[in-house]
Amino acid sequence: MPGLAPPVTDERDALREFLAYHQGGYFAVAYGLTDEQARATPAASALSIGGLIKHATGVQRAWMRRVAAAPAAPPADTRPREEIAREFADQHVLLPGETLAGVLEAFAAQNTETLRLLAAADLDAAVPVPRDAPWFPTDVDAWNVRWVIHHVINELARHAGHADIIRESIDGATMYELVAGLEGWEPTAWLSPWRPGTKA
Repeated sequence: MPGLAPPVTDERDALREFLAYHQGGYFAVAYGLTDEQARATPAASALSIGGLIKHATGVQRAWMRRVAAAPAAPPADTRPREEIAREFADQHVLLPGETLAGVLEAFAAQNTETLRLLAAADLDAAVPVPRDAPWFPTDVDAWNVRWVIHHVINELARHAGHADIIRESIDGATMYELVAGLEGWEPTAWLSPWRPGTKA
């Protein structure tokens, strides 16, 4: 991930570049962590970096199912509600049998699929509003794909901010020094790339 999103040429290019930019933040915030650190919950909440990466994967997957199905709704999930609720809860936690490398691999695969769908989607296509959660509006019948992509960018950015705070609480590392370390930037007088095994 670069320090800033690159210049853009049109609306779809802007959506793609800012989506990719925020996707990249999760690789930086996880850079150099062990599985144990990725499970850590050092802040006031129960969130962990591993759990946030899983959630960012699931958020993209759910919304991209809607984009792929537009203008129809995606197929209904016919599983028992308890199973759906358990999966949703597990989406926020790096479980004992999971690894940081594994959830990052799944996240990278979903990122690729999200960008693929964005490249082909009609930005004006209607995306029916779900009716299965209280936070969805009852006075709106549909958004468009454009709105959905902006919403996904918003979700990724918001949770990347949560991950930044958690990472700093773990070892003091902050985003730009993590990006610099991950990208191999040269040290400067005001920024030292973070290296695994160091504490900020």
